[in-house]
Amino acid sequence: MSTQTLVIDPITRIEGHLRIEAQMDGNVITSAMSSGTMVRGIEIILRDRDPRDAWAFAQRICGVCTLVHGIASVRAVEDALQYEIPPNANLIRNLMIGAQFVHDHVMHFYHLHALDWVDVVSALSADPKETSSLAQSISAYPKSSPGYFADVQRRIKTLVESGQLGIFANAYWGHPAYKLPPAANLMAVAHYLEALAWQRRAAELHAIFGGKNPHPNFVVGGSPVGISVHEGEGTGTTTVNTIGLARVAQIIAEMQSFVDQVYLPDTLAIASFYKDWLTPGHGEGVGNFLCYGDFPARGVPDPKQMMIPRGAILGRDLSHIHEVDLNSQAEIQEFVAHSWYDYTTGKNTGLHPYQGQTNLHYTGPTPPYAHVDPAASYSWLKSPRWNRHPMEVGPLARVLMLYASGDTATRELAGKALTQLNVPIQALFSTLGRTAARTLEAKLIADAMSGWYEELMKNIRSGDVRTFNERLWEPQSWPSHAQGVGFTEAPRGALAHWVVIEQGKISNYQAVVPSTWNAGPRDPLGQEGPYEASLKGQLLAVPTQPLEILRTIHSFDPCIACAVHLSDPEGEELLELRVV
Repeated sequence: MSTQTLVIDPITRIEGHLRIEAQMDGNVITSAMSSGTMVRGIEIILRDRDPRDAWAFAQRICGVCTLVHGIASVRAVEDALQYEIPPNANLIRNLMIGAQFVHDHVMHFYHLHALDWVDVVSALSADPKETSSLAQSISAYPKSSPGYFADVQRRIKTLVESGQLGIFANAYWGHPAYKLPPAANLMAVAHYLEALAWQRRAAELHAIFGGKNPHPNFVVGGSPVGISVHEGEGTGTTTVNTIGLARVAQIIAEMQSFVDQVYLPDTLAIASFYKDWLTPGHGEGVGNFLCYGDFPARGVPDPKQMMIPRGAILGRDLSHIHEVDLNSQAEIQEFVAHSWYDYTTGKNTGLHPYQGQTNLHYTGPTPPYAHVDPAASYSWLKSPRWNRHPMEVGPLARVLMLYASGDTATRELAGKALTQLNVPIQALFSTLGRTAARTLEAKLIADAMSGWYEELMKNIRSGDVRTFNERLWEPQSWPSHAQGVGFTEAPRGALAHWVVIEQGKISNYQAVVPSTWNAGPRDPLGQEGPYEASLKGQLLAVPTQPLEILRTIHSFDPCIACAVHLSDPEGEELLELRVV
């Protein structure tokens, strides 16, 4: 077998800049390195600022998962100051986070990941009648007539004949790893286009409760909008009225309908043609999973009163959930042994985020470069560890945590999906299992949103319209030293911000984000991160068209802008794929 190096730089259809370098033995990946190629610096920007303003800066870390950094930031300050928010504010936040989940998962599946499984050009040879029969056999979605699919097919043909594929350009159409029949490809492309229009409506919920999208408004102490029971008062500015609240109910119903009638059936249909990608261990990674938990029942998030529980799973063992303490100095640490940072305590030491440091130290190589040295630093991402274990975070971790904790809805939904595909629960430990978990989670959260909405409306009908807690708003009442952690389960995984406040100003701020957990480089012990571990052993049908690498990396839904925050304006590169 010949040894070679395959470089994909940057990985496309993600947020941010990610480089994957794979060592090949013939057509098989023997090892891989994940490199974030933009420098991180948001913590430096936040030093010495008023902690009540931190969310507005931190939220700009990313515009894809938009509100999650704002949520983590305000929760961090509220935790530091022991600041409970009113029940209505908590429910509004749950609804906003839930909408982000469903919106993000649908967008990821159709617009960032589906084209790894769906051959757009193959859809041109589909029979619209056959496509209609397939669509109607798996769902009651009304847009499934032969005429509808014929119209979609004409639109695709016009793009192809023009020589400008637009949103479908730069893909490996015709690759031997594509397995869907033409009818399934046409159905999926039609729903890709449907999802483009759907996502605009889904984003309205953020605008109603937060004034705008992306980057809705937040406030330490509650919700940025009040509640009015009068139709004549405004919506989406300083108050939300009965018309706005009614629109929220419509949006939730539209979300549920699209997930039930399009997203879930499409996922199961596509998975049925790729069951080899549901093989346990195929693209799994480290086998350890971490959740911080989210959707609290009250204003001070309690790990024991959240829809998504907190915990860690080690070695695929679903029979035991380990407790996780975000304040423990020994549990969560970030390492920089292979990162372009220095610690005053040494490159091989780990620091808890309260003591975290952001000391940039780029040591090369000079871009563009043929390869990186795995024994040296090779990424602007740090290496987070929980009790020294590399951990995967994200939808798969959350669904496994819910399943392991005995959640009835999760077990029923996962059981139906696994039975339909005729695969065991262990099939989730795979590339396609990760993708399927994201779909199952979207269904669980879309359904839960109805309950949060009804609880909010019950409070309003009883006369409780309070959405803000004024206590401790003035810095004069704060302690001279305070520290806290704000956490959320962003669509891509466990996200937390740690803040240290001295004399009313931020003295240290550290964000450990999902794609740092998943995409980080090796640690001082040589342990690979989830991206790196997930690619080992992967067979590439055509090494110069590494579709299989894209499938596995995209299944994590990378958001490298969250993990590395500021880019050099001189450092932008075009797509580069080399075999050396």
